Amino acid sequence: MTSRYFAAFCLRESEPGCITRFGFTTPRALGKAVQRNRMKRRMRAAVSHHIGVISGCWSIVFNPRRTVLDAPFDELCQEVERLFARCKQS
Repeated sequence: MTSRYFAAFCLRESEPGCITRFGFTTPRALGKAVQRNRMKRRMRAAVSHHIGVISGCWSIVFNPRRTVLDAPFDELCQEVERLFARCKQS
């Protein structure tokens, strides 16, 4: 799934006893370490606000875009919630 703030890759896990996992990638092309770490912190915060929405065993990798730095946090949370809703339907 893609949005203006990130691209996400979702994979449903079928092993018994698995848990939902999240990963965040930030290549050097996105900026210096301070900016990349800020992107990851914002994405982690948005995911943690909506962690209860997703059910089942998923592996989700987020590839943030530069727009994450300037995005209003409410909009970022809405995009994450939309992603989790799509995963729930699958």
